[in-house]
Amino acid sequence: MSQPILIWGAGAIGGTMGAYLIRAGVPVRFVDVAADHVQAINADGLKIEGPIDNFRVRAEAMLPKDVSGSYRQIVLAVKAHHTVAATKALAPSLAADGYVLSAQNGLNEIEIAKILGAERTIGAFVNFGADYMRPGVVMYGGRGAVVLGELDGSRTPRLEALYRCLQLFEPDAVITDDIWGYLWGKLGYGALLFATALTEASIADVLASMPHQALLRALAEEVMRVAAAKGVAPKGFNGFDPKAFMAGANGALAAASMQAMVEFNRRSAKSHSGIYRDLAVRKRKTEIDAQIGPIAGIGREQGVATPITDRLIQLIRELEDGKRHMAWENLDALGAAMQVEA
Repeated sequence: MSQPILIWGAGAIGGTMGAYLIRAGVPVRFVDVAADHVQAINADGLKIEGPIDNFRVRAEAMLPKDVSGSYRQIVLAVKAHHTVAATKALAPSLAADGYVLSAQNGLNEIEIAKILGAERTIGAFVNFGADYMRPGVVMYGGRGAVVLGELDGSRTPRLEALYRCLQLFEPDAVITDDIWGYLWGKLGYGALLFATALTEASIADVLASMPHQALLRALAEEVMRVAAAKGVAPKGFNGFDPKAFMAGANGALAAASMQAMVEFNRRSAKSHSGIYRDLAVRKRKTEIDAQIGPIAGIGREQGVATPITDRLIQLIRELEDGKRHMAWENLDALGAAMQVEA
């Protein structure tokens, strides 16, 4: 039997991917910080439920402190703000010729590469819909893009092998020579998802809200300006068209992209974002500082003002701290930042 893949983070992303690989006969071991989740997986297996599939796999899971041995393939699937701590924790378990695949949201590859080296880091972009429901159970609500790429754009044997493996989960997965383009595309879309979490409404309902179209477009345009200043050409996916939010873009193109994103999200059983679930269900901090914060930071470095992004970060923090409650009025508070931008 080949060496197991170590999946560090057995929640929505890691749990879903790992369960499919196990069902296909790929040896996988899970690592997670939630003791009840680890216990449930070891006792009863990991269950995938939802409209896409329903099955249970027998699996081995452990807490970080119990990991031993050396692994050539580690998938990091923790929240963005846990990236540094998790990377340092897994580093002793990574083989000298091994790599870490960042199956996360944000630009976490930068932090992973700082700790482990770029040559031991592979980038990934994922946009399928899944939620951790309870110990031992993950809901797979909607298929979405899965893209893999070496940080330097090269096409390596290890990338090809990983691609063939992940096709067991998502047959339409692709390899790219521009993973940074996809990651920045997801940042633009991700900023919109954070905006939807200011309300209790679904992703689709917020994106379809006509009174807020100008605001949502301005937010996406802000992220695209930062990407352009950084020299990145963001890639599109699942309805999000970066060209629709570039400077001087036709309004009809932006409207079409917004509608396409609404239609994509209406097809998914995952009606609300993981950000919403962090705030409303799990009552914990979101990825706002680690995922969206870098947009504002890079904007300052590049001389690009990001008043809407800055305000979005502030509003999410206020929700985290209980100083605000989810409501449509929060989008109006975000829209006030457009006056600063103007």
